[in-house]
Amino acid sequence: MSRFVEILYRNRLNHLTFKALKKIASEAKKKLKAENAYLEVSFTYLIEKQSPVSKKYSFVDYECKTIFKVNCGDYEQRLIVKVPVLLLCPCSKAISKCNAHNQRAMVTVDADLIDKFWIEDLIKLVEKEGSCEVYPLLKRPDEKYVTEKSYENPKFVEDVVRDIALKLKNLASIRSFIVECESYESIHNHNAYARFTSNGVLRGGENANS
Repeated sequence: MSRFVEILYRNRLNHLTFKALKKIASEAKKKLKAENAYLEVSFTYLIEKQSPVSKKYSFVDYECKTIFKVNCGDYEQRLIVKVPVLLLCPCSKAISKCNAHNQRAMVTVDADLIDKFWIEDLIKLVEKEGSCEVYPLLKRPDEKYVTEKSYENPKFVEDVVRDIALKLKNLASIRSFIVECESYESIHNHNAYARFTSNGVLRGGENANS
């Protein structure tokens, strides 16, 4: 076990880029004379964000994870990011006179990368596909903006994962991916859930355990 600690200590001052993660995993594989090495790093990533109308700044936190696998003559690098978005139900809007239920949802993207890809770019891609973005600080004019934008852009969880998948398929730096979206329903005793994989499988339904 001490060899793991030694390797991490030697690399303590390095920025945690994919290149650095590959170096650490490769070093562990060689030091331990192993066939495979696996390195996983979880962290909270903060992005400064401006409210849409009042232009106030604050931070949004995103749960992230990087995974690096070094095998015999091969390696895998993955980036996993959880991004909150707002969703407004298209069905509720269609059957209601002047309102529709909306809720916060969590989108998870698990991307197998061929080349480096910025976390900020992946987050921006996801946020554009919700009914509206989530902002950390909202004044009354901002609340009006968010409510009205969501109302004009209703989406099911299946719509969200499908639209994100279409964007990811066009990125040369991503080899394969999984997109999930779970909506924390505001008027149901269950959550709505959908999942899309890069092999074209789309699954949606209700999560009765949530």
